[in-house]
Amino acid sequence: MEAAWLKQLCLDTGADDVGFVGINRSEIDEQREDILKVFPGTKALISFVCRMNREPIRSPARSIANLEFHHVGDKTNEVARKIVFQLECHGIRAINPSVGFPMEMNQFPGKIWTISHKPIAVAASLGMMGIHRNVIHPKFGNFILLGTILIDQEISETSKPLDYNPCLECKLCVAACPVGAIGSDGHFNFSACYTHNYREFMGGFTDWVENIVESRDARDYRERIEDTETVSLWQSLSYGANYKSAYCMAVCPAGEDVIGPYLENKPKYMKQVLSPLQEREEPLYVIPDSDAEAHAKRRFPHKKIRRVGNGIRVGTIKQFLGGLPLVFQPQKSAGLNATYHFTFTGKEVMQATVIIQNKSLHVELGHFGSADLKVTADSQSWLKFLAGEMNIIWALLFRKVRLKGSPRLLLAFGSCCPS
Repeated sequence: MEAAWLKQLCLDTGADDVGFVGINRSEIDEQREDILKVFPGTKALISFVCRMNREPIRSPARSIANLEFHHVGDKTNEVARKIVFQLECHGIRAINPSVGFPMEMNQFPGKIWTISHKPIAVAASLGMMGIHRNVIHPKFGNFILLGTILIDQEISETSKPLDYNPCLECKLCVAACPVGAIGSDGHFNFSACYTHNYREFMGGFTDWVENIVESRDARDYRERIEDTETVSLWQSLSYGANYKSAYCMAVCPAGEDVIGPYLENKPKYMKQVLSPLQEREEPLYVIPDSDAEAHAKRRFPHKKIRRVGNGIRVGTIKQFLGGLPLVFQPQKSAGLNATYHFTFTGKEVMQATVIIQNKSLHVELGHFGSADLKVTADSQSWLKFLAGEMNIIWALLFRKVRLKGSPRLLLAFGSCCPS
């Protein structure tokens, strides 16, 4: 397929920029199997962006920002759909996965998305990842939404990644995040971002439903969930789930079209863009005793702390091990240097080594090195313990879980890897 013709088709249909990636590119090695399951004939991928208006995203009135997210999300899906229609008219088979939702919820809390747009966009020369984990387009900055189309033909010319990163590493996203999800050292606390920013999505919705179920009566429910939260959830159910912050995108000054005001007068830029978000009074949703809670109390005492669950319950041991780096709390692990050997029996037989050292966590399948604590557990009992459905003392008494080493290390593990 001629690349120039295809690019012009995408631009004429409404995309603001477009790039192409072959199915055998190394950048999508981790996705290739899943892509071919969704569309077995895939030979190439079209990656495109739709630009968002900047000022709505920067507004401290998050309803305005979410309106922009929703409208551009709808536009991106519609552009993808129209491109697929045009390709079909030319006898080319193609499909367009969603820019966001709907997703494959039967796989939650595993991989619910059919395709990861970000690494494909990077491979297609549409930007690079900033320290806030958003793709920064060289011209439009991070004020974009991403779309991907799978096609069954090769393209005459594909794109190469940018040879530079537009990210300024100015750390404004670090300063803006109310729950400390973005570390100045580059660490990203997935749990903090997911629990707060996505409060009205997936896990947060699950946690809300369980609060309803567990409430004795209306008065008990109101003590758990404030009226403002209830109506906010109603709004998300009625008009589309709303992000609670997304401040990292709002303050980012990178991109040719965006950077001017920041370079001309940095103090003015911070006063106009960063300060209103920092000063905004709002609830911050955090896991109890987490790094996010400590950060929020220290940096934003005027914001209201709401201790919640994130509604994530792993269904398999594989999900448990894969999720550990996502829920890991570096600051809570300060002073902990330990190696754990996990041996799971029963329905899922698996061995793993977990190393926590210097505020970092590493997971590897199999047993390696010398363990400070050995944990042998029936897999189903361990999952019930993680879900709060089985008391660890009961599990130890009935030998569903066995320890070799100090039990304090298990408590320390639970503290820095809350379930």
